[in-house]
Amino acid sequence: MFNFALMNLTTKQIAEEINGTVEGDTEIQISQLSKIEEGENGSISFLANPKYTEYIYSTKASAVVVSNDFNPSEKLSTTLIRVKDPYQSFTDLLELYNSNEKSSKGISKTSVIDKTSSLGDNAFIGEYVIIKKNSIIGKDCEISSHSFIGSNVRIGDNVVIYPGVKILNDTIIGDNCIIHSCSVIGSDGFGFAPLKDGTYKKIPQTGNVIIKDNVEIGSNSSIDRATIGSTIINNGVKLDNQIQIAHNVEIGENTVIAAQCGIAGSSKIGKNCMFGGQVGVIGHVKVGNNVKIAAQSAVSSDIKDNEIIKGSPAIPTMNFNRSYIHFKNLPEIVKKIDKKSKNK
Repeated sequence: MFNFALMNLTTKQIAEEINGTVEGDTEIQISQLSKIEEGENGSISFLANPKYTEYIYSTKASAVVVSNDFNPSEKLSTTLIRVKDPYQSFTDLLELYNSNEKSSKGISKTSVIDKTSSLGDNAFIGEYVIIKKNSIIGKDCEISSHSFIGSNVRIGDNVVIYPGVKILNDTIIGDNCIIHSCSVIGSDGFGFAPLKDGTYKKIPQTGNVIIKDNVEIGSNSSIDRATIGSTIINNGVKLDNQIQIAHNVEIGENTVIAAQCGIAGSSKIGKNCMFGGQVGVIGHVKVGNNVKIAAQSAVSSDIKDNEIIKGSPAIPTMNFNRSYIHFKNLPEIVKKIDKKSKNK
């Protein structure tokens, strides 16, 4: 449960923040956010998923954010705040909480910042942060403890970097990005040339990583620098935890990728795509725009715009479902074939 602490807003004030209307007591003091099934006095929750409707009749939350068209079938003991989109409105409340929580400013005495690098206004540099030569950090950035910023790095405004992040040489990061703990941006791509004697020679990785605006990268993820040119993460991309993006990959705007996915070198991913967890994409593949890929799928060939695919190798979902019916019944089919063979 989240505590607003410094806020203590009334239901009327909260409704004004999220463009809602109060149905009930407008002066209830709210100091906490809660799940609807775990609500307590003084907390506010939300109802967006119909699966949780039953809890609104028993919740102890003082207020619940609901949709404008919610029609209760029983008497309620909680105050309602009606909005167009409860999920989005509750997200706005979480952002309001989060903005009040962030108050760290200043530069730690244990940080090491090269004299050729520059910091924007209101920057926060945590304990044991290292910033190497000729790097530029924008205004209102937060770089948490034990992070490393290499040489010639460019970081835009209002960027949040959590503890232990490594941003290596020549990386460019836009505005309003978030990089979670222990991720590595700009490590060498996996490039090795096979030799006649069976050994491998490392191919120098001379490119960089470009991360554009409003990108979020989960913890323990790796984005490799390009062999030549740039690995590019476009505006609005959201990457979950433990994701591997190889050298020279490009990911289109507003694509979202769930945990443990891996995208091999030089693949191009379109705009507004959605990847489930543990999807694998081989190298040099082109995935179109608005593509949806089910979890644990293996993409081994180009995918056209607007496709929905699943399986290994991944095929259109309808084809996969038809094939699975036969696969599921395969033991019975084999029994029937064996029985007919014996009766001959």
